[in-house]
Amino acid sequence: MRIVAGSLRGRRLQGPATNAIRPTSDRLRETLFNVLGPSVQGVSVLDAFAGTGAVGLEAISRGAAHVTFYERSPHAWTITEGNIAHCGVQDVCEVIRGDFLQSAGISSCGLVFLDPPYDDVDLDAALRVAVTHTARGGVVVLEHRRSRESPAAAGSLSRTRVLNSGDSALSFYK
Repeated sequence: MRIVAGSLRGRRLQGPATNAIRPTSDRLRETLFNVLGPSVQGVSVLDAFAGTGAVGLEAISRGAAHVTFYERSPHAWTITEGNIAHCGVQDVCEVIRGDFLQSAGISSCGLVFLDPPYDDVDLDAALRVAVTHTARGGVVVLEHRRSRESPAAAGSLSRTRVLNSGDSALSFYK
């Protein structure tokens, strides 16, 4: 696993030691950021269900101003914090240890990325929480199993696009 592009391009990241964490693949992250393009530059990002932190670190590499990583797994905290330190970007990152579905007090972000465990989280509930952390004009991206339909809307946000890649899909909300 590595950073695909930007200022940290090629930086190798630590992956999970178990199958309990399913990181977003390099290919899917590349697709995600190709779609988002320069809209990531200068924004605050929320990487919920962060796992290894690869998506948030890719955002930093591509010019995001700040990333908040939200994760409930102690094993994942260690990996994410190690990857942040390895990339030398501690000053623009924050790791919150807890359950995203019960989150509060996070500043509004221009990009909210959700990668919940594919079969263990209610997607509607995750999106409802994400809406409360999304800045006006912001984007929410939900990674999910391709065979699982993503909700058409969440609060004031509507699904605008779905991209399929292998067994995974990315649903975009604005």
